[in-house]
Amino acid sequence: MNKIKNQLKGIVSWPLDERPRERLLSRGPHSLTDAELVAILVRVGFHGTNAVELGRLLLKQFGSLRAMAQAPLAALLDVKGLKGAKVAQLAAAMEIARRVSIPDKRERLLIKGTAKAIEYLMERLRGLPDEHFRILYLNRRNCLLDDVLITQGTVDGVRPHLRNIVSHAFRTNACNIIAAHNHPSGLADPSESDIILTRDLISALRPLGMKILDHIVIGEETIYSFADSGLLDELELESFAPYPTKRKRSKE
Repeated sequence: MNKIKNQLKGIVSWPLDERPRERLLSRGPHSLTDAELVAILVRVGFHGTNAVELGRLLLKQFGSLRAMAQAPLAALLDVKGLKGAKVAQLAAAMEIARRVSIPDKRERLLIKGTAKAIEYLMERLRGLPDEHFRILYLNRRNCLLDDVLITQGTVDGVRPHLRNIVSHAFRTNACNIIAAHNHPSGLADPSESDIILTRDLISALRPLGMKILDHIVIGEETIYSFADSGLLDELELESFAPYPTKRKRSKE
């Protein structure tokens, strides 16, 4: 009964050993439930609902912390009791967690083949709510010089500008690149626009002495490599032709 009364009054009225923030400091973050960790981020609830209850509501609505981290900002903003500042705090925390799990590019990661590239890209591209197009810039030894998010948006709206890709290659003194993007629909089969873009990249980079080593498409369950499938070699040959062959459109 006392605990129920305390909840109605807000977390500040709880005994110190029951408050999430104080318990985290005294026992460590592992001692908190998912809802209590979320409560620390949102800080306060709304009328009639404290921060822990708000955390439970969020987890119930999205299903898990992972699902909440992958949800678009618009979905978080639609939740009762969440406004701009709270959503920003949640999004920042989730993005920090994502980046911590990604190898630091300053470690000069050596990209030896498709498997290594996929291992690196999976953490950055799988589970995103919209399409992200990235370029890995490599030196002659295929050491990672830079990893750049070129563009993001809806599946139909993402069309990277070749000049941006090429200009950054000059700035980083790159010799090779690996293109990569995700398909939020889940299927990794390349679309017609993916194929055309790859062919255009080949044509744009060749006169500059640069080469595209692969274009990797990350789906939720499958992955497609232009290099491993042999499609990259086909496009290399097609890029020399004055009238490129029209291809049958594939579905994402």
